[in-house]
Amino acid sequence: MPEAPEGHWPDGPWLTIVGIGEDGLDGLSSAARDALEDAALIMGAPRHLALLPAFKAETLIWPVPFEEGVRALLARRGKPTVMLASGDPFWFGAGASVTRHLERQEWTAHPAPSTFALAAARLGWPLQDMECHGLHAAPLTRLRPSLVPGRRAILLLRDGPAVGELAAWLKEQGFGTSTIHVLEALDGPRERIRQSTAETLDFADIAHPVAVGLSMTGEGRTLPRSSGIPDDWFDHDGQITKRPARALTLSALAPRPSETLWDIGAGSGSIAIEWLLAHPSTDAVAFEADPERAARTRANAFALGVDRLAVIEGRAPDILGGRSRPDAVFIGGGLSQALLETLFALPGGPTRLVANAVTLESETLLAQWHAAKGGELLRIELSQAAPLGTRRGWRSAYPLVQWSVTL
Repeated sequence: MPEAPEGHWPDGPWLTIVGIGEDGLDGLSSAARDALEDAALIMGAPRHLALLPAFKAETLIWPVPFEEGVRALLARRGKPTVMLASGDPFWFGAGASVTRHLERQEWTAHPAPSTFALAAARLGWPLQDMECHGLHAAPLTRLRPSLVPGRRAILLLRDGPAVGELAAWLKEQGFGTSTIHVLEALDGPRERIRQSTAETLDFADIAHPVAVGLSMTGEGRTLPRSSGIPDDWFDHDGQITKRPARALTLSALAPRPSETLWDIGAGSGSIAIEWLLAHPSTDAVAFEADPERAARTRANAFALGVDRLAVIEGRAPDILGGRSRPDAVFIGGGLSQALLETLFALPGGPTRLVANAVTLESETLLAQWHAAKGGELLRIELSQAAPLGTRRGWRSAYPLVQWSVTL
């Protein structure tokens, strides 16, 4: 992708990003109309171009894939150009995907009301209290953490069939009684609003563009938002950091917005997944040597709505070569002298490292590194009530030693 040139654009912005709604030219500001009148090129999706009358400018349909359109746009750099986008181009829109290639002086934007704003206005819902999701190209499972009885959300969907897919998925999750408000072509002459429950939805003629207002009800499970969710949320083969230890581990890792975690020896991926559930801006990379466990980690992440988890198959420390340390590292499997030496030698930092050990050998290793590098060393002993003949007694788990330190 061409890089933005140095310096400024003395004659003002050459690119105008115009947010357009279903009301077409009537909904545009005078500044947006002036930009269309003065443009040498107008680029947009066929639906957007069809909303406008003829202008003197050349028109160009935005190609697929999207990045091809960005290249075509940048090839016209310096010529008066209008890029059309839906509603607010910077809310689940194409605006930022283009402007990240430009200097701030090269472009200006005229947003229209977003579909979220229009949907909230039609339904009478307070937008500040709504979860808003752009699911044009994202899996429906991204909604899984949001499925809470009594909550509401506004969703942008790919097309009419996607509404049916949403309804079927809600039924699978135990939320089939949820109300789906189907909002088609808002603010235009084709506008239509209908509603149904997910389990009874049978609309076969849903028009694009479409949004959904979702009022959630049902008996399905609600995903806790605290660290240490129950183990049965994860598919695993026993290689999992159990719930109490996971809660303590996440507390030591202390996820913060926009940070990245390495989960080394991911097993079922439970630590990385809970890290991602902590905030939508966090990222994580899971390293797992066993292909079956790597596949299980991917499936768990997808099912729990954090499809942004990157899973890399390979054995540490070899797989870490050439990388820079992230904000936090968890060692759940494969702890060794070589791995710790590699992590300390990698560029980057400061990095919060948390390592868990259950064997005498790995405990000894952590004790030695704690003596040399400092940090905090904990011995965690947990017992659970269990049947003991006709009575009950305490069943102890293997003690867990946890070392946390900043590299």
